[in-house]
This record gives sequence, structure tokens and C-alpha cells, in this order.
Amino acid sequence: MICNSSASPALALFDLDNTLLGGDSDYLWGRFLVEQGLVDAAEYEAANRRFYDDYRQGRLDIHAFLRFALRPLTQHPPNRLEALRERFVEEKIEPILLPAARRLIECHRRRGDRLAIVTATNAFVTAPIARRLGVETLIATEPERIDGRYTGEVKGIPCFREGKVLRIQQWLGEATDLSSAVFYSDSHNDLPLLSRVGCPVAVDPDERLERHAREQGWPILSLRRGPEPVRL
Repeated sequence: MICNSSASPALALFDLDNTLLGGDSDYLWGRFLVEQGLVDAAEYEAANRRFYDDYRQGRLDIHAFLRFALRPLTQHPPNRLEALRERFVEEKIEPILLPAARRLIECHRRRGDRLAIVTATNAFVTAPIARRLGVETLIATEPERIDGRYTGEVKGIPCFREGKVLRIQQWLGEATDLSSAVFYSDSHNDLPLLSRVGCPVAVDPDERLERHAREQGWPILSLRRGPEPVRL
């Protein structure tokens, strides 16, 4: 396991979707909305799949996607959204929580490392997931709220690609130093941050990230092959 290395990183950063989770919470939230009859099924599912394919291919227009993804939050009052989210986490997220991911997080926690989940998925969807994983710091794309209601707009910088680096820098401020940080991710979209940290780790990586990781000699880890992380 990476966190058993003798040089303990002071900062442990984790991507969420398809890294700590055995699936994509953003995509599953869209599927959940379709199943609940809260959006037009055919139109929404087609767009949701198209954006997800764009993400995997590295051509996602993050602003176009966020206009699509955040629109449903504007159509319901906060109490209704929270009830929907609770059901979503129970039905869609609980089954894809990976035991090995929990073990990895706990290993870093026992070493006294500073933990943070860094995800492009919006904070409405991901906040309860981070809590279930026991990680207090969540750096995610922030939906804008005015007078308690979601506006459909983004507050600040989307936490995506280079935006993850910028959001980490905002969080750490003048103390920004990623030379002793480890970052775990499955996606080539996270190469900007993976390339900045001292210990980049590819986790069940997509094809492009796996190829890059092997070329660079980065560790490759699986959290899906049993209750413990497995070095590949």
C-alpha cells in the first residue's frame, strides 16, 4: 500500500468518482433524477451519457456540463433536494463504496496526514459522500446559492482539470507546497494535479492515465480487487 512508504506525505489528496467510489456519483445522480421522473427521461439520459463520454474522452466542456447538471437544483426547494439526496446516497452510493478505499483513507489518517477529497462533481452531490468516507475537507465544484436557493450557476472556479490545481492553491494559500503530497486518481483529466504532486498514484486508471503512469514510473493501485488496496 502506498501509505506504508517510509516517507510520509503531509498531504493526502483523493479524487472521488471511480477512485474512492466504484462508479461516478455525478453520472449516477443524473440517472437517479431520470428514475424519479424529475427530468425528461429520454432527453436527460441522452445528454447525461454524452457529457460522461466527453469526460472520458478528455473533451468535456465543463461550463456546458455544469449548466446541464446544476439546472435540476433550481427546480426544487432545499428540503425536497435534501430528501432526494438522502435517498440517492442510500440507493446509488452505498453499493459502490469500496472497502479498500476506506482502508487507504484510514491508513493516511493513522499516519497523521492531512486529508482532502478533490472532485469535479458538485458539492451538493458529494458532501454527504465525503462525510460517509470520514474526510472532513471536500474541495469540489461549488453550486451558487442565493437566499437559500440554487441558481444553476457555479460559485468560483470549477474543480476540474487545471481548476483542481487552482482550488488546491486557494485552499492552502501561501503554504502551497505539493512536493510532499500524494494524489490518487483514476482519470487522465487529473494529469494537471497529478503532475504537480510529489507522489502521483494512478488508481484503477483509464487507458490514457495507465499508459502515462507506466511511462513516468508512477505507482498504480487498485481499490477494486478486494478489501485491501493492491499494487499493480
